Amino acid sequence: MTHLWVRAEQRPNEERVGLTPEGARALIDAGIAVTIEESSVRAIPIDGYRDTGCAIAPENAWPSAPRDAIVFGLKELPEDGTPLIHRHIMFGHAYKGQPVGRVLLQRFKAGGGTLYDLEYLVDEAGRRVAAFGYWAGFAGAAVALKCWAAQQRGGLCGAVAKYPGKDALLADLAAELDATGAARPRAIVIGALGRVGTGASDLCAAMDVAVTKWDIAETAHGGPFPEVLEHEVFLNCILARPGCPVFVPADGVTAPRDLTVIGDIACDPTSDFSPIKVYDRVTDWAAPALRVAQDPPLDVTAIDNLPSLLPVESSQDYAAQLLPSLLALGALDAGVWGRAKAEFDRHVAAV
Repeated sequence: MTHLWVRAEQRPNEERVGLTPEGARALIDAGIAVTIEESSVRAIPIDGYRDTGCAIAPENAWPSAPRDAIVFGLKELPEDGTPLIHRHIMFGHAYKGQPVGRVLLQRFKAGGGTLYDLEYLVDEAGRRVAAFGYWAGFAGAAVALKCWAAQQRGGLCGAVAKYPGKDALLADLAAELDATGAARPRAIVIGALGRVGTGASDLCAAMDVAVTKWDIAETAHGGPFPEVLEHEVFLNCILARPGCPVFVPADGVTAPRDLTVIGDIACDPTSDFSPIKVYDRVTDWAAPALRVAQDPPLDVTAIDNLPSLLPVESSQDYAAQLLPSLLALGALDAGVWGRAKAEFDRHVAAV
């Protein structure tokens, strides 16, 4: 019997989960055993899973899960160097030249396990079957506007925290922008037609922020893109990949510009293909803004678990998208799972 083991997230400020109780019931009804770990932080309570018939395991017990269990989480595992013996479903961030990604692949190679990277679960046309993109864009645009508001107050954006829902976030952000007394900034969204860009554009529209929407047609010439520097806020919603053009080159910090905030929502600063060359590390909830220039200021915000600012809505949305693929776990050599395995095999062979 196929056995899915849903682990607790061990990363700070991560309350999302990729399976709801309703989804667990569908898996059980399809003959898939489901174990879910207790969690001190998960946004969706454990009782719903227990009521559907899931087996309940202690928090962070996944290393001792049965060898044939498929361990499912969202964000990264603890970086303790231990060999990974299980099949893991998660966002690995291991295929784009990231230094920590090579270490992760070495752990899989040492343990004989397999990574089914959620970013590489794609249909026959190469489109991802599930993504947190909309809520990443929505939350990322909100944080970028918080950074802009902080600049109007002469400071740097302070810590951010989760919201109980979308309406609470919108009310808080509107009050913060209104309190500056300044006219709303202009924003440019690159990748505006995708899930991430749609979420970012919707947030801006809700805040009465004028948006220039760019996608493939506007960026096909490969650059340079001086128009980016003519907006106060730039929201990057394009994943780093081979051939990705550079939207903000390293000399963008010294060039004449209106740009004061970059929201790198795609957030791949350590990738060889990053389209933003003025920073080299992610930011976090405690310190969401990295100041890379002083006069005029230029702040970059690049939080890599943005949907966790709205953990319930983003979990429910993502889980619904992913469920059809989870129902096909009994055929790991075919379809989306077979394609993800082939991607893993290709990269682990190079380690």
